Amino acid sequence: MSDADKGWEFHLRSLSNSARDSNLATDPASDPSLLQSAILQFFLDFGEVVLHDADPSLRMFYRLCLSREFADPVVAEATLDFLNSNKKKLLSSFPALLPQFFPLLLKLIAWNGEKFDKAFLRVFPALMSPASFLPLLSSLVDLPILVVALEKVERSSGSLIGSSIASIQKSTAPEMLLALMDEAYTGSTIADGGADSESEESSTIDVADPLFLELLKDENDGLAERHWTSPGMAAALQAAINTPRSDRMKQILNMTPRLLDTYFAIALHDVNDSLICALIPLLMTRYSTLFPDKNFSYEVRKRLLEFMLAAFQRSPDFVALLKKPIMDRLGEGYDSPAKMELALQLCWAIGEHGGGGASHKDAARELFENLELLLYENLSSSRLGLMQEARGSDSENYRKSSQSRLLCFVVTAIAKLATFHRELLPRARVSLGKVARSRISDVRVWKRARDYLGLMNEPAICQSVLGPSRPSRAVMQNPGTINWSEGGTKMVAHIPFYILGEQEGPPFHDFTFSDVIPRK
Repeated sequence: MSDADKGWEFHLRSLSNSARDSNLATDPASDPSLLQSAILQFFLDFGEVVLHDADPSLRMFYRLCLSREFADPVVAEATLDFLNSNKKKLLSSFPALLPQFFPLLLKLIAWNGEKFDKAFLRVFPALMSPASFLPLLSSLVDLPILVVALEKVERSSGSLIGSSIASIQKSTAPEMLLALMDEAYTGSTIADGGADSESEESSTIDVADPLFLELLKDENDGLAERHWTSPGMAAALQAAINTPRSDRMKQILNMTPRLLDTYFAIALHDVNDSLICALIPLLMTRYSTLFPDKNFSYEVRKRLLEFMLAAFQRSPDFVALLKKPIMDRLGEGYDSPAKMELALQLCWAIGEHGGGGASHKDAARELFENLELLLYENLSSSRLGLMQEARGSDSENYRKSSQSRLLCFVVTAIAKLATFHRELLPRARVSLGKVARSRISDVRVWKRARDYLGLMNEPAICQSVLGPSRPSRAVMQNPGTINWSEGGTKMVAHIPFYILGEQEGPPFHDFTFSDVIPRK
């Protein structure tokens, strides 16, 4: 017999024996010879021939091998190579497998870092499914905290790497991981951490902290609450601020934005509107709760905002469907610069998409009323609570600048909403009139309000300047253009006012071309 035929003979004989032995059937890993013969590649290639379902074997590999060996770079590399080589087969025959174990694969890349970056990015799309789409986002933005948790385990219990099945079972670190998972899934109690458990080094995250247990799980069990207010989390973030970054941490800080790029690209291309609509409130929540690294926070927030605005552009109805979380975020804009930036972008989205469109007049009215409230609050007082993060001699200038920027966004959103929903025009004129007559020190705010009031007297021009950036079913007009056929009833000026931005005088003056085109 050839070597290949002998291999077939051996595997078939082992499988036949296991089928007759009830003990082996219930616990295949109890027979070393069977475990050795249960090669995943063999089952994937010949499972249909030998009538063996590879799904239990694959799950056994994740739970009994990879969960204890993910920190070993040799195992990590072999696993990624195996997944990439068989990605098509896994997606077609076992589509739920990789999405179920995505937390374990994130631990693998968080620990092993950038040397497997390209291989992991090729596997990454297979981790996304309807069941994993939402929890995967939270796990991605929390990858730096996952590194903190894994490094805590290593400091407390030694190396995470086991050289064999036997040594893995005796290793304290994997036992600790298994104990943590047991508590997460069964409610059992983790033993005391020992005499040095209160030391400064090991107090970054308490092993019994719910966040710690959530981060170190191996399987996807749905969208879980991230305990950002827990004492363990506060201690972890404080330690991250005060201690130098490890090489592993630096690598994951660089990798996470690239993973988010892939995640959002797939989401916009392949994910249905229902899941994207459910994702947006999660993005709003996570926008201000990120690992406290300046560059990391900037890169992640940039991507969260870009995706959120792209989702609103694709489906303007989301603005109306999500009016409650949007209004909540507008009210939180005073708390911090990050929340202020989110509130500004949401103001822009409200106005740009007409509060959800022509079919969502009630939602548009509610959003308009919230913008009015925000406007009046800032006209009557200096409520912005940004002084905490803007200390020093420039704090007052910073506060005024932030307030002026907010008012510019709110004034624009009010004008754009009223342009889309013309029944709101009388209220918009009242609101903008109060701004134009107010004594706000920043000239940009009252000048913008005056300009918008002038545009509102010219409906066709107003629609061109303040209307949506793309035609809709209700308004079949391209942005930046004017329907000149309606000039007899809807226009006074000969050209749009935005061309005359440098001209002085009231915005409703009846300009002619000779005012802006010099004669020869």
